Amino acid sequence: MAVRPLCLVPDPVLRGRARLVEAFSEDIRRLVQDLIETMHANDGIGLAAPQIGCDLQVFVANPSQRSGQEVVMINPNLEAASGRAGMVEGCLSLPEIWEKVRRAARIRMSGLDAVGKPLVVDAEGLLAIALQHEFDHLHGRLFIDHLSWARRMRLRVSKAHACG
Repeated sequence: MAVRPLCLVPDPVLRGRARLVEAFSEDIRRLVQDLIETMHANDGIGLAAPQIGCDLQVFVANPSQRSGQEVVMINPNLEAASGRAGMVEGCLSLPEIWEKVRRAARIRMSGLDAVGKPLVVDAEGLLAIALQHEFDHLHGRLFIDHLSWARRMRLRVSKAHACG
C-alpha cells in the first residue's frame, strides 16, 4: 500500500471515461487501499482512481475524515437523486480552486465493495455531494464542469494573474 502521486488538470486521464472493474483481485484491494491512503495523506474527503492515473471505476469517500469510515464504491450507478443543494467544492486534482456547485441533495448509489459484494448507499448532505463528485470523476467530469461558462473563464483569468 502506498500514497500515490495525484494527477492534476490538464492530465488527460481526468477527462477519460473509466473502465468497469471486471475481476476482483489483490490488485483491486491494493488500489482501494492506495486510494484511501492517498486521500488521507492529502487531507481529502474523496478520491477516484483516475486521480491517481488508474482508469478504473473505483472511488473512495470519507467526509468525516475518520480512518475506517471510508465508503468504497466500485462500478457505481447513480440510481436516484432528489432535491438541490449548493456547496463550495474543491478537488485534489484542481488545487486552490474552490467554487459553489449545485448538486442533488439526496442520492441513492449502488455498486460493489472492495471484494465485489453488492452495496447500496442512501446519502444526503456532504456524503451525497462527495459521492456525486467522485462519480463524476469516473465519467471524465470535473466539478468545474458544473459551473457556468462565465465562472469558468473568471477562474482561468484569476489563476493566470495569480501565477504571473
